[in-house]
Amino acid sequence: MRALYFSDTYPPQVNGVSVVTELSVAGLLDRGWDVGLVTPRYPGGPGVFGRAAGQSLLELPARPCPGYPEIQLAAPRFVKALGAARRFRPDLIHCATEFSTGWVGQWVARRLGVPVVTSYHTDFGRYMEAYGVPWLRSPVTRFLTGFHRRARRTLTPSRVTRTELVERGIERAMVWGCGVDAVRFAPGRRSEERRRALGVDGRFLFLHVGRLAPEKGVDRILAAFGRCRAVLGDRVQLIIAGDGPAREELARLAPPGVTLLGYLDRHVDLPELYASADAFLFASETETLGLVILEAMASGLPVVAAPAGGVADHLEHGVNGLAFAPGDGEAMTRFMIELVEHPPFRNALADGARRTAERLSWDLELDRLDRCYREVLAEGAGAVAATAELPERSDRSMIPAAPTPPA
Repeated sequence: MRALYFSDTYPPQVNGVSVVTELSVAGLLDRGWDVGLVTPRYPGGPGVFGRAAGQSLLELPARPCPGYPEIQLAAPRFVKALGAARRFRPDLIHCATEFSTGWVGQWVARRLGVPVVTSYHTDFGRYMEAYGVPWLRSPVTRFLTGFHRRARRTLTPSRVTRTELVERGIERAMVWGCGVDAVRFAPGRRSEERRRALGVDGRFLFLHVGRLAPEKGVDRILAAFGRCRAVLGDRVQLIIAGDGPAREELARLAPPGVTLLGYLDRHVDLPELYASADAFLFASETETLGLVILEAMASGLPVVAAPAGGVADHLEHGVNGLAFAPGDGEAMTRFMIELVEHPPFRNALADGARRTAERLSWDLELDRLDRCYREVLAEGAGAVAATAELPERSDRSMIPAAPTPPA
């Protein structure tokens, strides 16, 4: 069987969508699929991901996005993509993103008469407000709704987002993609040598990992850390790993005790950095998943975050982290201080975080993706199809509650 992926982002570009797409391609190859890729052309080699998995079928000419050069905007080469697809002869097309390349993918699927599966990773409608153009939220949302309603399945990584999609008429949406590699990201990768190299010494190390863009709310993390440091002094340090268009502004806003590292190798440096920290901070309110949340939990870090969007599926207050109301920076600061002042409570949350991640196996998710594709193909062949919503994981109530912090 052959699956052809169309995606506007893929390694060496680093973001949650490119990570999940690369994992999907590699997992399908392991399960006996032939997989083709249509992606933008990126300068340089495979970068932080190492060798990209899959059969690179076609790289579309692309140019850097104005104001965000890490993103490559691909030219919509419809005829060229159709020719490549005809040579590949896919049974199914998966549009991992909705814009230029994904749009080409849907056009090609219609011409070939093959079913389409889509992924809904990003709520671009909400992003419009973060970028100062709130009047674009409605038209962007309408475009995304139309795009996904044409698919046989729409995969999205959280129950909250699936509910929103169904309410918008995307009735074949299903929850998929909330997995983490709990072998690569694990507490055992902690390195005292790395902590010394970062100048942490005996300090409590807060960590944030992610794209540095307005919608991620990293400025709120910096403000909360500044207040925390005003109370605890140089007992605390914050490291931010990632890059993006807001990096220069964030560097200007950063209080003492903050280090911005840029991109790190996902296979070696990033797992070691997670495990070498003491807690993870996250302030975005627009995530459909928040893959870095799961990577931090797998690394044994309690998470301090707002339970908005997909984050709410996994963050359990007092079990694997501490949840503050969206926009409540003062509560975020209080929780940070609490973790520093009460090590036993931090350790209990760290144990809960690791147990949460151990339930979220990528192998299980990739098995479900394989089943999803086979069901879609069976429907197309006129066979009796299974339900669109595949079995959910074991109930989160299996995780024991952590103790409350001392007064």
